[in-house]
Amino acid sequence: AQGAEAVLYKDRGTIIKERLSKAYRLPHLDESLRQFRTRREAKILQKLEELNFPAPHLRDFSDKRMSIVMDFVPGEKLRDVLAENDDYEVLAQEIGEKVGRLHQNDIVHGDLTTSNMIQHGETGELMLIDFGLSSFSDKIEDKAVDLHLLDRALESKHHEKYPGIFDTVLQGYQESNPEAAEVLKRFAQVQ
Repeated sequence: AQGAEAVLYKDRGTIIKERLSKAYRLPHLDESLRQFRTRREAKILQKLEELNFPAPHLRDFSDKRMSIVMDFVPGEKLRDVLAENDDYEVLAQEIGEKVGRLHQNDIVHGDLTTSNMIQHGETGELMLIDFGLSSFSDKIEDKAVDLHLLDRALESKHHEKYPGIFDTVLQGYQESNPEAAEVLKRFAQVQ
């Protein structure tokens, strides 16, 4: 698969993600940026594993090759699951709980869309993927912006279920994140 930042290859039970050079950037800045993003994504995946958070398991990374090797997550993208099913409440609640856990641990995803969530093919659990734009942040503003991006993504891709789907996401978020009230206050300002 080809993304904006990287190319993904599937090799048996793994995914290899290679960050591509951008010709429009100065070579030394390009290398520095790709190296930084590769290291940061690897650190976030390591932290998620420590937290027992449902995300791909990091197997290896190289900031020389600008690549990350992680476990392949079998299942359907949540985008497709929601398109085929009108019963969204349980999944929306789970989205909110997972995002709340991320934020409680000062991790901001940076690209919260239903294309970056997979319903695991064997366990049915919701897994978050693609932490390429993620960061560590304890700032309420960053968490509110993360929720804003999710809100926009749900409204545009799942407009037939909106705003109910996002309201249910927020219920799950409030149940799993002790600082939810503060984040939601800032979220209203961001909107």
